[in-house]
Amino acid sequence: MGRADEEDKAALSPGGDDAADLSPDDSPWSDSAWSEDDDDDEASLSFEDSGEGSGSDADSDGLEEEDDAAAEESDSSEDEVAPRNTVGDVPLKWYKDEEHIGYDISGRKIKKRDREGKIDSFLSSKDNDDDWLKIWDDYNAEEVKITKEEAKIISRMMKGKTPHANVDPYPDYVDWFEYADKGHPLSNAPEPKRRFVPSKWEQKKVVKLVRAIRKGWIKFDKPKDEPNYYLLWGDDTDTADNKRQGLSYIPAPKPNLPGHEESYNPSVEYIPTQEEIDNYQLMYEEDRPKFIPRRFESLRSVPAYEKALREGFDRCLDLYLCPRTRKKRINIDPESLKPKLPSKKDLRPYPRTCYLEFKGHGGPVTSLSVEATGQWIASGSSDGTIRVWEVETGRCLKVFNVGADVHHISWNPSPERPILAAIVGRDLLLLNAEVGDEETQVRTKQLLHVEEPTPEDDGDKKPAVRWVKNDKFDGITLIHHRAASTVEWHSKGDYFTTVVPTGESRAVLLHQLSKKHSHHPFRKLPGLPVAAVFHPTQKMFFVATKKFVQVYDLQKAEVVKKLESGLREISSISIHPGGDNVIVGSKDGKLCWFDTDLSTRPYKMLKEPLEGYNQCYFPPEIPSFCLIVGGLYSPCVPWDGLC
Repeated sequence: MGRADEEDKAALSPGGDDAADLSPDDSPWSDSAWSEDDDDDEASLSFEDSGEGSGSDADSDGLEEEDDAAAEESDSSEDEVAPRNTVGDVPLKWYKDEEHIGYDISGRKIKKRDREGKIDSFLSSKDNDDDWLKIWDDYNAEEVKITKEEAKIISRMMKGKTPHANVDPYPDYVDWFEYADKGHPLSNAPEPKRRFVPSKWEQKKVVKLVRAIRKGWIKFDKPKDEPNYYLLWGDDTDTADNKRQGLSYIPAPKPNLPGHEESYNPSVEYIPTQEEIDNYQLMYEEDRPKFIPRRFESLRSVPAYEKALREGFDRCLDLYLCPRTRKKRINIDPESLKPKLPSKKDLRPYPRTCYLEFKGHGGPVTSLSVEATGQWIASGSSDGTIRVWEVETGRCLKVFNVGADVHHISWNPSPERPILAAIVGRDLLLLNAEVGDEETQVRTKQLLHVEEPTPEDDGDKKPAVRWVKNDKFDGITLIHHRAASTVEWHSKGDYFTTVVPTGESRAVLLHQLSKKHSHHPFRKLPGLPVAAVFHPTQKMFFVATKKFVQVYDLQKAEVVKKLESGLREISSISIHPGGDNVIVGSKDGKLCWFDTDLSTRPYKMLKEPLEGYNQCYFPPEIPSFCLIVGGLYSPCVPWDGLC
């Protein structure tokens, strides 16, 4: 038994790794399978081919004859027998749930046979030395035993050799061509001239290629970049790979940790009352507290956080959708960013102490207006009275008991027309202040005269305002279709405007005192109007909504500018007597200063930690402005550039 036989048996071993656990004597591929009892088959079963393991020519000739005989024996009629299963190339998995595996030539079902288990197979290999030659045929459901010659052929094919040992796949080359005169080549013709002359067509082709390369038509292949493989659903946390790709890894911001306001047992003074909780619901969502503290006796009594799922979902959306940017923080002293204001000593004289008090109203003062000469002042209160005071002495000259809350009051800017315009209830009341000489009083009474009844406009539509004579105060009452909020005069004293926030198309009204005429110039506004003022020198009209300030040209009836304040809700507006500076106050404690000659955006913005500005005002001669915050009066704030 040679070494090649052992290699063939090892290659045909069906056990694989399991056979490695068996001893050489127990293996079905051991030398016992090739026992020397069968002397007749010893030569034919030799796994040594003609070029391996034999040195004599006689032995090789004998082996070749034996291999030819083995080949003839292998070509028996058994190979030509048709298989019993006639289903063809149908996959056997189609019959895995059936009791048969196909049909024979007579059309009868071929029943499945159970294969013996591994234990039975192992015991059978111990009892029968030729058991390793058995192969299970799944197609016919039977066990087939191959011959030793077929095993040898299979072994050689598994090693990549030819099936028969007497076949040499790489024989020596033999020149079969023989001729008598070997001193000359087969063709002794002279070489043609074309082999020594450069080819004209090759020259044209080379010139064409050179021209294409010079013009860039032909580009040489660049080295292809290797594909960058990465995990499709992997996390971008590998900072080394990101740096290699030129990307900087930005970690996700950490969620805010809970503070003391979320304590489960806070102090009693930190627990809001029901009234405060109701006020929270009326606030804007941005200003509303995110968490209302509650008190529990123990930690076990704390319920589940009702907004946990929502906050977790919002957190996931932020991580998934929001881009991350790295902000470079610069350490700057905040004090260096504040504007350098002049010293208060350089701004004197300005009011520093309380000089005089005007006492007499029985309720809060809601509005205040100063006469053009500065000698008289008018005040309106929620007690239903309007009082006229002398500024220097504080003497109350006149009291008008109007019988309703006074929302706004404005004095005519013309010194020759001592007329007060006051919003009383929902209507406008024009009063004679009864100041000045007799000639001025006569002209004022003639100006406030209106005939009864006021003729209505033609058509079915009702007029926006009705001018009605007020016999009680010898004045005029302008009855609006809805409640008015503010009134402002033109600098000449003949025109004035009222704002009706809920008036829709009649929200802003213009009135002419001399003709007793009213009309609404705007059919549609971009928002709810808050205030409206006239330009002091030009035919311009400013309308302040909650977000913007529209500037209209009254002569052309078109929008000239749109001042973008950026405030949450505008509360008041005032124009400098020069006409080029506008201040806008809001309820969130911010004040915008516009320079209309520069831009439509705020030139400067003032923010104070206060409740909000109810009214702002430009003094006619001093380069400053005054603010009214809540029920308090703020002193004049100086600004450079207002002169």
